Amino acid sequence: MHAIADLTFEYCSPIQALALPAALEGKDLIGKANTGTGKSAVFLISVFTRLLASETGNTGNGRPQALIIAPTRELVVQIAQDGRDLAKYTPLRIVPVFGGIDYRAQMQELQEKRCDVVVATPGRLLDYLGKNVLRLDDCRIMVIDEADRMLDMGFIPDVRRIIHRIPEKTRRQTMLFSATVTEEVRRLASQWCVEPVQVEIEQEKVTAESVDQIVYLVTTAEKYDVLYNLVQKKAGERILVFTNQKNEANRLNDRLKRSGINCSLLTGDVPQQQRSKRLENFREGQTQVLVATDVAGRGIHVDGISHVVNYTLPYEPEDYVHRIGRTGRAGAAGTSVSFACEEGSFYLPQIEEYIGRKLECIVPDEDLLVPAPKGVKAEGQPEVRREGPKKRRRPGSGSRDAERRRR
Repeated sequence: MHAIADLTFEYCSPIQALALPAALEGKDLIGKANTGTGKSAVFLISVFTRLLASETGNTGNGRPQALIIAPTRELVVQIAQDGRDLAKYTPLRIVPVFGGIDYRAQMQELQEKRCDVVVATPGRLLDYLGKNVLRLDDCRIMVIDEADRMLDMGFIPDVRRIIHRIPEKTRRQTMLFSATVTEEVRRLASQWCVEPVQVEIEQEKVTAESVDQIVYLVTTAEKYDVLYNLVQKKAGERILVFTNQKNEANRLNDRLKRSGINCSLLTGDVPQQQRSKRLENFREGQTQVLVATDVAGRGIHVDGISHVVNYTLPYEPEDYVHRIGRTGRAGAAGTSVSFACEEGSFYLPQIEEYIGRKLECIVPDEDLLVPAPKGVKAEGQPEVRREGPKKRRRPGSGSRDAERRRR
């Protein structure tokens, strides 16, 4: 309670009010909730409360009493940090386990220090289990976060192997959280849980009522100019930009840098240490714009993001909800901007059906359509010139036309 007060939490969010009573009683749980709704606090508070009330105590190095599995490294880091904040006044120790960082140093920490709660990605966890660096015989609580994303990323076979290492489902508490509870997710839950309590946030609450959702009707060529001018108008604010593909994110990040925008890139190809550093710089306000893909963006839990921009609308409507949920978190105001271009407009009907509301398409104001600057000077400073409207070349005025006439 002291730590909760330090974090200035006064009231339960909807998912917390619904899920905490069952979780604290030790019941198995299936929670349908998006990121930014406070679901991490549900399983962290219940895990800590139950471990503190237990007479078992610490069972030894490398033998956690609770295990939390998440699909991405960034999400593991975020959950571990939230866990440390909530367990600040307890003797409990939370250890993150994920790839992309020093293997031996992480292994040494697990072997030489107590770890009450392990938060892990499946791959690195299985690696340490195979080497007996970690043992899950004493694990009495298991949490699977973002189960739908686990399915999408092909992690379910790994999760099955992990579950075979922990006590059977009648001797543990299992909590499973997912933004979408598909038939496949329900089937997995029936295998892993015992008479689970199912909680679900109402659809309109999932789609972030505090987010002002804007859809600009633009051509593909106009998207970049609108993004650039929006960033310029929102100087000093954090802006998160999503693309569907890594190569598209790379190109957009490079183009923004050439235009003099303070931005950074977050995709699965970026090494873990760089990803962590870039995310921290964004969190601290040292970077204004973060360009990300959906997989990397799953771990972005940063307060104070003013705008989320769908540079390309997602293929799946669920991802639209995930994306806009990065702003307007915990009831704060936020804005999402989406581009309905020649290709993107085809994804709007499915999104509207999923969120249960119509998204009005509007034409951007003239000041958002001013052409962005092209390139930067050699020393890295942006050029101030802007291109005016392109002039049409008169037939026969170019060198190729002149050569053609001569021939």
